[in-house]
Amino acid sequence: MADRRFRRWRGRSSAPTGPLRWWRRRGIRARLALTSAAALALTLVGLARLFAFAVGHSMVATLDDSARRSASDVVTLIDANRLPDPILTTGGTMTIQVVDATGRIRAASPGADRLVPLLDARTLAAARRDRRARFLDGRGYGMPDVLRVVALPARDGRTVIAATSYEQVRHGVESVTRILAIGTPILLVLLGTAGWLVIGGALRPITELRRGAEEISGTSRSRRLPLPEARDEVHDLAVTLNDMLHRLERAEARQRALVSDTAHELRSPLASIRAQLEVALDHPDGQHWPETAAGVLADTLRLSRLADDLLVLARLDEHGARSAAREPVDLAALARVAGERHPAARITVTVDAGEPVIVHGDGKGLTRLLDNLVDNALRHAATGVRVRVSGDAEWAELSVSDDGPGIPPADRERVFARFTRLDEGRSRDEGGAGLGLAIVRETARVHGGDAHLEDASPGLRAVVRLPLPRPSGE
Repeated sequence: MADRRFRRWRGRSSAPTGPLRWWRRRGIRARLALTSAAALALTLVGLARLFAFAVGHSMVATLDDSARRSASDVVTLIDANRLPDPILTTGGTMTIQVVDATGRIRAASPGADRLVPLLDARTLAAARRDRRARFLDGRGYGMPDVLRVVALPARDGRTVIAATSYEQVRHGVESVTRILAIGTPILLVLLGTAGWLVIGGALRPITELRRGAEEISGTSRSRRLPLPEARDEVHDLAVTLNDMLHRLERAEARQRALVSDTAHELRSPLASIRAQLEVALDHPDGQHWPETAAGVLADTLRLSRLADDLLVLARLDEHGARSAAREPVDLAALARVAGERHPAARITVTVDAGEPVIVHGDGKGLTRLLDNLVDNALRHAATGVRVRVSGDAEWAELSVSDDGPGIPPADRERVFARFTRLDEGRSRDEGGAGLGLAIVRETARVHGGDAHLEDASPGLRAVVRLPLPRPSGE
């Protein structure tokens, strides 16, 4: 009970709540638009503040340069002993005082205080040393609220003080701030709307893919998704999905064909068993029961072989393209054992297998592969069957040759299909269900190799190539 309550509490605590739940319930377009709008808002606000700061700093620097030039002109007049009193300034916007070493004002511009210097002695000494502009409250001198003051040293211990109003800078910064305060939201709305439309256009191909997927049904003749015009990631996704649908169609068609062929193969032995049993039951006195039992047993064994082959193919299909390597298998030893299974056969089985050829795979599967090839060769050989095993640096090769009538080149690939029989040399009774070579190829491919048929002059040669294991360290 306690454990159940703990799990229930854990499930409740791990579920998102509040804003996080609201955020997760939004669509991709809304989340992308909101995220981009938030990032854009932060960027625009930051840029607006940076721009206002840059404008203010530039205007202050211009103001300081003007005051410094005016003070420098007065210093030049002092050095030339041509200092006028009062000191006239351009436009009358600059306030200038000339202070001697004792702190007395020796000259000033019109309207400037001639009794009290704008800077006290300590501030004046610091301004002479660093020559930096300073803020000054000008209300005590009957001047605007804020001043920018520059002090430059002159001859005979005198100092030139130049002050100008900061009001024009403040008004300029306020104007820029108002413009940005109005323009930034408008720009944010315009860019946000553009981003919403662009994101919607970018997601439109995904919507079309979804609609195309909804229209696809199991009975659709052509189950394909629409391809976007843009060669982007969505186009690649659509191509990949169409390839997947093509593979699924092929697998479905292959499955339907397998079911149809299997049902067709089952009809013959089942019909034979039914006919034999019905005849035996209708005429029990005139029936030779051992002969009937032998016939039913033969058809039953045929059904059993068919079921075994279908089970093998199903397991091979389940593996797909994955490697079935599990254990070391000596192909040369398998070939010798296969030759020993037919010591008294009408057809001689010759094995050419010298040194061990080791591959990694399923021993039972490879044994079945070799048995299918040998049994198939024995059914068509005239005088003999030859089994040969060889290997090189990368591949092992297993071949089974017979001296029978062979197979035309045009049919050598077709016989690897399931339930395929040729008109000549094979029948239902002598051959099988037509699954032997299909099992051979599927087994070879599951092990990373392949199988094919070639001319043996005379006869036919079945060749299976399997990869050899790589040495450790490669």
